Amino acid sequence: MINDSCAVFFCAQQEENMLLLPLIEPYRSLSIIGMCKNAGKTTVLNRILSEMQETGKTLGLTSIGRDGESVDVVTQTHKPGIYVREGTLIATAVEMLKYCDISREIVETTGFPTPLGEVVLVRARSDGNVQLAGPSITAQLAKLAGTFFSLGADVAIVDGALSRKTLCAPAVSEATVLCTGASYSRDIDTVIEDTAFATTLLTLPEQSDFSEEERAACTGKALFRMEDGSLCPLPQDLTLSDALRSPAYACVRAVYVSGAVTDALLKPVLTAGKRFEGLILSVEDGSKLLIRRGTYDKLALCGISLAVARATRVAAITVNPFSAYGFNFDKDELLSRMQARVNVPVLNVLEDVRVEDMAWHAEDMRRIAAREEAERNTDCSHCCGNEELI
Repeated sequence: MINDSCAVFFCAQQEENMLLLPLIEPYRSLSIIGMCKNAGKTTVLNRILSEMQETGKTLGLTSIGRDGESVDVVTQTHKPGIYVREGTLIATAVEMLKYCDISREIVETTGFPTPLGEVVLVRARSDGNVQLAGPSITAQLAKLAGTFFSLGADVAIVDGALSRKTLCAPAVSEATVLCTGASYSRDIDTVIEDTAFATTLLTLPEQSDFSEEERAACTGKALFRMEDGSLCPLPQDLTLSDALRSPAYACVRAVYVSGAVTDALLKPVLTAGKRFEGLILSVEDGSKLLIRRGTYDKLALCGISLAVARATRVAAITVNPFSAYGFNFDKDELLSRMQARVNVPVLNVLEDVRVEDMAWHAEDMRRIAAREEAERNTDCSHCCGNEELI
């Protein structure tokens, strides 16, 4: 079992030392999201920090959850710290400062509360490891990015997770790096297909049925573009599901939903057969689509297209063939199959064989083996107890 701390990058069929920098350099703000825990996200972040800081750029860094701790609280495996250079701007909860080994200057308080205290902005006055715990509200993240820039940052980076997809919304970041790997599932097909589907939703094409002014003026839940080109807001006393069932909306050409789109919301559309064939269903961005792959496939069968007002740019996908749960995939198979399923660059996170990492690896293996043995003993004790009762 090799975890996140034992990983480095390479890209098969390209130069071994391919850098992330060419893929992310065009963007001023970047988010890093993981399909699961232990997908290699912190390793990706450290690589990005290292490459960008070599350019002399000043970075602003925050996270929507706690990150940078040395041991994963779920798997009890070691994790790499987040290493920053002098001059880096960091937004983290005040309680996290005691875990940062950098010399620092508190530049500003934000007023953003978290369970670990108020988020404060700190400038690193030395190189070192930091722990992050930033805000989780989209508007606060967007405001933080603006504050980073006003304080001299050239690039703002937000660390997060796919469960909070609003992190990769264009309002927060211009581009995202999606991290996935064996820790997501023991089934390589599931890892590949679910990651490809997440990428599909995030990179849906933009459409122009609703102008920015029309979307901004939408005070309700949805807007309808009728076949004759007229605009019809969803009445306040009517749900979108009810409207889609009503004959009054039989001539709808496109629908803009201002909030999230779920499987339940789409049920009336999916049960209407070909009635809505040709319909374009659009949202602000891909983070608003909270649907399963089966629902997406059914929409396609009904002739319904999904679109977004603002597209998300996925700069790269990184894959980690090693799981924190003690198994791994064939690295070449995972990389090549993922590359075949998506239209964005794919990088492979591999083992970095260093003495200290291998010591961590051995300790992790002992810890996992002990936990599994304890679980087996617990199961056996239950069985033995039942046999004695019989």
